[in-house]
Amino acid sequence: VQLQASGGGLVQAGDSLRLSCAASGRSFSSYSMGWFRQAPGKEREFVATISWGGGTYYADSVKGRFTISRDNVKNTVYLQMYGLKPEDTAVYYCAAEWYLSGGVSSATRYTYWGQGTQVTVSS
Repeated sequence: VQLQASGGGLVQAGDSLRLSCAASGRSFSSYSMGWFRQAPGKEREFVATISWGGGTYYADSVKGRFTISRDNVKNTVYLQMYGLKPEDTAVYYCAAEWYLSGGVSSATRYTYWGQGTQVTVSS
């Protein structure tokens, strides 16, 4: 599966933004999809994931502000971000793994990655 992330941009603190990740290939509904981010000088960190069954899981830092969702008809996963903070500034990556079970917040569990989209939040 190939992933194409989009929707990043420059916003002010408190603004909202929606990221999209379009997947090519078959059986999108069988993949667990995740969002990760990497700020300059920092390691890639988990943001959110949605399982093939629709279950969601969030990093504590974004819980209540970000919502992950998927559209299995459009083969797309979304990350709706509200109340953005300067510390949310990073390159955001989408990732996919076939029928992932367990360890959903670990980047090493995902095989397929998109190219990343930059989100910059100014104070």
